[in-house]
Amino acid sequence: MAKNANFAVSGSNEAAVNQVIMKSLLLFGTLGTAEIIIIAIVILLLFGGKKIPELMKGVGKGVRSFKEGMNDIEKDINSFDKPLDGGKEDGKQD
Repeated sequence: MAKNANFAVSGSNEAAVNQVIMKSLLLFGTLGTAEIIIIAIVILLLFGGKKIPELMKGVGKGVRSFKEGMNDIEKDINSFDKPLDGGKEDGKQD
């Protein structure tokens, strides 16, 4: 028996309960055009027209920094995959 949402369910009902929980967690995943426009208007009212470009610039710098960090990690991981003998797979030097 697994415990989900403060009650115990049997194995056959667990998938159905998990599906209901996931749908309730994805409540904000179904935003329509009207909701997005309302959110944009609220943000405009809260921050004003002059502050939004500065906020977006900061978000852009953060995303760029994150991507650079991910690329550095990927390069480090890929450098461990290369052979240490200068690229020779058989270990012989010319």
